[in-house]
Amino acid sequence: MLVDLQQDWAAGVAARLAADGFARFDRISTRAQLVTLGASLGRIVAHRDSDDDGVTTLQDRGGLAKKIGYEGFGTSALAPHTDRSGVTEPPALLLVVCGRKSSSGGECVAIDGRGVYIDLATNDPESAHALTMPRTALFGGAAGYLGSIFEHVQGGRIRVRYRNDGLVKYSPEIMRFLPVLTAAIKRHTTHFALEPGQGYVLHNHRWLHGRTAFTGDRVMYRLSLEPHPEFAIPSGFARPDMSAVVPG
Repeated sequence: MLVDLQQDWAAGVAARLAADGFARFDRISTRAQLVTLGASLGRIVAHRDSDDDGVTTLQDRGGLAKKIGYEGFGTSALAPHTDRSGVTEPPALLLVVCGRKSSSGGECVAIDGRGVYIDLATNDPESAHALTMPRTALFGGAAGYLGSIFEHVQGGRIRVRYRNDGLVKYSPEIMRFLPVLTAAIKRHTTHFALEPGQGYVLHNHRWLHGRTAFTGDRVMYRLSLEPHPEFAIPSGFARPDMSAVVPG
């Protein structure tokens, strides 16, 4: 019966991911349950910071958070980004569960890249075009990935890859468009709090995520996943038909 429950959970989450790229859930009582349910949705992908079970524990680890790329291990706000932007194929899904809530702050931040792209394409088409130009963003340093923020991929879809810290360099051709992008990201930012046992899963090729600053001993658990093929969760989002969009 447990297997059926796992499959029911995974199928329901997969349906929401296929439609919107984002789903929330609750009643995760143990780390083992998190791993089991995550594995029912997709193949667990090891992370630089994960343990043997693939889970990364995100909590305040003092001075480690001062290192570029390790900001998730502090208490400061974490700017919106997509995970593993410096590798050729970032993991498709990111699953996060609250283990212990903060004393104050620590809200989750999520931004639908589709909404940001449509905003730009509608109100500033030059920016939208510039931000899809190949070889305009170097993610992850010299040995990282050279691409674009919005990337046209197979099947008429668009994938998002974004960060704004010391692990990205943008070409001079698009620098003047970054403030416009930042403003659009802010317009589409949502905040929500998680209680222990509550979580979310998002499509990392479509959604940006982050957090607000916090106090207290906040603990979050993270899994990276590649969805099982039977769920048919498409990457990114379908290229919108701009002829049907009314300017804002």
